[in-house]
Amino acid sequence: MSETIQSPSDRAPSDRARPGQTELPTQSLPAGAQPLIVVGYSSRPEGRAALKRALSEARLRGAGLVVVNTSPELETDGLTAELAASGVTYEIRIPADVEDSAEELIRTAETTDADFIVIGLRRRSPVGKLLLGSNAQRVLLDAACPVLAVKAELGAE
Repeated sequence: MSETIQSPSDRAPSDRARPGQTELPTQSLPAGAQPLIVVGYSSRPEGRAALKRALSEARLRGAGLVVVNTSPELETDGLTAELAASGVTYEIRIPADVEDSAEELIRTAETTDADFIVIGLRRRSPVGKLLLGSNAQRVLLDAACPVLAVKAELGAE
């Protein structure tokens, strides 16, 4: 079982039918026209980079955002405040099993009919570049929708 936190809104739920989706509040877009982005978040630099890019894409596209919080610390107060300040419609999902974040991202994208997924990638050493992270690789290869992979900024720790 996972926990869900939705953005506060006085507006009516979306009319866009998505199988298995917890309804997100609507934007000022015609019914059925709001895109949806799923982002894998953690408090590490690559998770922060993914959230930053997902927020930028959501603003650009007028999209709603589903944040899958896989951070081991599960500190949602700062995350909730940042999302609320962004003006983007959002939902935070906290998976019961944070160890299998790739599966949770793929499942969330499928059940919400997401337009795409945003994930963060760690910078690798020359030896580490031979292997892509197993979670990132699973999402890139197994997701049915497009995946946007972003790198953390240099020196971000």
